[in-house]
Amino acid sequence: MSDPNNNAAERALRPAVLWRKSSFGHQSETGEQFVERMLTAVTTLRPQGHNVWRYLVETCEAVWRGEAAPGLISKASA
Repeated sequence: MSDPNNNAAERALRPAVLWRKSSFGHQSETGEQFVERMLTAVTTLRPQGHNVWRYLVETCEAVWRGEAAPGLISKASA
């Protein structure tokens, strides 16, 4: 039996780490919140097979209509 490790978690976070390093960070608290929320959305939606761009468009449209943003977790995953 092999020792437990967190390789799957590290692989899941790797794209976010690379993006954060290449983006030169953020300059404000608002920028920090944007990065946190974008990385959360991407790392939640992609494993579920959702289109991240489509989710962002739907979120913006909902906000413009004064509605709540769509959820990140699909009903099939919950």
